[in-house]
Amino acid sequence: MPMAVGVIETLGFPSVLASADAMVKAAGVTIVYYGIAEGGRLIVAVRGHVAEVETAVAAGITAGEEIYGGQVITHYIIPNPPENVETVLPIHFTSKSEPFRIF
Repeated sequence: MPMAVGVIETLGFPSVLASADAMVKAAGVTIVYYGIAEGGRLIVAVRGHVAEVETAVAAGITAGEEIYGGQVITHYIIPNPPENVETVLPIHFTSKSEPFRIF
């Protein structure tokens, strides 16, 4: 089954925390990256099967927007990213994320 990556960028920590929490609770996905973009923006990326990532990102957007003052700046889903993208960008499974891998 094809793997996908889903990314949500928020303004502020409470929004990214709520988004990440909602994503892993809503679908069978694994957080593979989180970090600071710039200007108070934070990013969380998840991996899983395409349908699971779509469900997770939708739940993450809703949760991030429901936080008081929360703002989801952008989001994106890449179904089946090519190997060269996985090699360059931090969206692959690591030793930190492997114990939480669901599939």
